Amino acid sequence: MSRARQPNIVFVITDQQRYDTIAALGHSHMVTPNLDRMVSEGVSFTNMYVTSPSCAPSRASLFTGLYPHTNGVFRNDERWPQTWVGQLATAGYRCVNIGKMHTSPFEQAFGFHERHVVENKDRATARLPFYLDNWDKAFFATGHEKPSRRTYCRRADYRERLGAFVWELPENLHSDVFVTDLACDWLDTYPGKEPFFLEVGIPGPHPPYDPPAEYLDIYRDREIPLPIRDQAAMDAQPSALKELRRQHVEVDHDAVVHLENPSAEQLRRQRMHYYANITLIDGQMRKLFDALERRGVLDDTIVIFTSDHGDALNDHGLSQKWSMYEGSAHVPAIVWSARSAAAGRRVDDLVSLFDFGPTILEMAGAEVPKYIEAQSLLPYLGADEPAERRAMIFAEHAGDRILSGTQFMTMVRTPEWKLVYFVEGNGQLFDMQNDPDEIADLWDDPNHADTRQTLLMEILNWRIRSSVVTQGWQFAAER
Repeated sequence: MSRARQPNIVFVITDQQRYDTIAALGHSHMVTPNLDRMVSEGVSFTNMYVTSPSCAPSRASLFTGLYPHTNGVFRNDERWPQTWVGQLATAGYRCVNIGKMHTSPFEQAFGFHERHVVENKDRATARLPFYLDNWDKAFFATGHEKPSRRTYCRRADYRERLGAFVWELPENLHSDVFVTDLACDWLDTYPGKEPFFLEVGIPGPHPPYDPPAEYLDIYRDREIPLPIRDQAAMDAQPSALKELRRQHVEVDHDAVVHLENPSAEQLRRQRMHYYANITLIDGQMRKLFDALERRGVLDDTIVIFTSDHGDALNDHGLSQKWSMYEGSAHVPAIVWSARSAAAGRRVDDLVSLFDFGPTILEMAGAEVPKYIEAQSLLPYLGADEPAERRAMIFAEHAGDRILSGTQFMTMVRTPEWKLVYFVEGNGQLFDMQNDPDEIADLWDDPNHADTRQTLLMEILNWRIRSSVVTQGWQFAAER
């Protein structure tokens, strides 16, 4: 990945895109020709996990290179600390955010020279901070009413849709199109010649699931995988997850009215809309590549595509995120470069989303702070894969107003096992090789007591080592 000059870096982060949504990575129900091209010409990571399964904690972890228990961002709408973007600016990059970052405060610089912020598609509730973002202003300027739970709930079938609606306004007002078009306009008009770091925060496929009709038509006759819903396994879930399910039934988060027993038709419709949103996003990637080519910098640009967390889509009876099941915690990740030394490589090793922090800094020739806990993915992008690989990865999330049934949950994932520990003293244990659907919870199985204890000790050791590695963070944060 070495360059005679510093490469431009385009970092595309979708919101709530689960891992099984790219056709070229073995998911034939999807239609994603542009992401498929990135897979064939770049390096894809098939076992990329988030460090926290909700927006702000995941993103704050990504942009600090630290776990939530170190940087202090455990929940949405908690104040962010400094980020590593400032290191890129110091290294000579023009740093630009267009779209969603989910920072707090929404418009603070956090190291960027420019921020053109678009936030969640649906913020129409007093439970969330009031904020007028660039997308809101576009609706004001064009005289249209922005779709949200406030408008969708006028429909007679609102409580039957599971958050799945059709976008009926001009397509250029759709959040995913609006953000991408704005990013392309920046690429077409910014006069500077310095290398740039452009973060494009696409708000979809986060609900409401709202594709234009033409994208829905693509999926009408396709075979759609239905959710993993084993009733006995759902009945045996830890109390924190049962409480999470109850929370979703009682509150229409993001215009999703979650149902305890949806029909097969409702489940198929929800997924069809979600997948259609991703095909819409796939088309936006083509626009970004075209804009880079028009600017004459495509050969000198690295394009990274990933997401902040997944979406359960009714797997295990759950809505959206806030759990450590695969649909919530496992995300896609692709690194594309015209000069890739490993085109078409698929990395199956366990890696963490926040690993993109030191990776991007090294790509740019910028200093990587010693306190960063993430590990660079750069060795995977060269001709030879790295000699050292992670034995396990970790994720965590504090209790909040939605994940209200636990004070704190932690996941440790090895190639063979996944353990989730709720601080109240219970948890989940899955044999991921023999039970990839996470149905048979072995937490209380005496035959696996040793495995459970070993993995619990790994969590303890990880937290202890984390304190040592990040010792310098508090002093850097004070400056």
